[in-house]
Amino acid sequence: MAVLPIIVAPDRRLKVKCAPVKAVDADIVRLMANMLETMYLAPGIGLAAPQIGVTKRVIVVDTAGKDEERKPYKMANPELLGVSAETWVHEEGCLSLPEHYADVERPERIEVRYLDENGKQCQMEADGLLATCIQHEMDHLDGLLFVDHISALKRNMILRKLTKTKKLNLSSAAE
Repeated sequence: MAVLPIIVAPDRRLKVKCAPVKAVDADIVRLMANMLETMYLAPGIGLAAPQIGVTKRVIVVDTAGKDEERKPYKMANPELLGVSAETWVHEEGCLSLPEHYADVERPERIEVRYLDENGKQCQMEADGLLATCIQHEMDHLDGLLFVDHISALKRNMILRKLTKTKKLNLSSAAE
């Protein structure tokens, strides 16, 4: 397995709509394993393929707490079958927007269908943090970031700070 570099916003590669996975083959299984290792090391609770520069519809999530046994989900071609009318607001962050957080309102419960790492079609219901995490990662597959769900003022402020940080990092690396 390998730890992969995570793309930091703003970056046009994070705004791409990803292609469906044709089959869960050895390459996709390896991708899922590498994504999971990268996510755990970051540390994070979710990672989508475009965040590492792969434009495939693949996500991994694990919302288990520090003292809980890991419970990873590896999903190819996830699709929402239904969402609850009830919503909840949760503070979201993102490995592609490091150290930036905002409250985002999303459906509290979802039903999702996906292919697992064995290529088997699965269906599950999720609520709370797991539902939020899955929706957040699925957004990445369509070129959306959590900041696309908040006010333009807050979004622009976060993206300007990230741009400034990137420029500072590039200039210090050049020295």
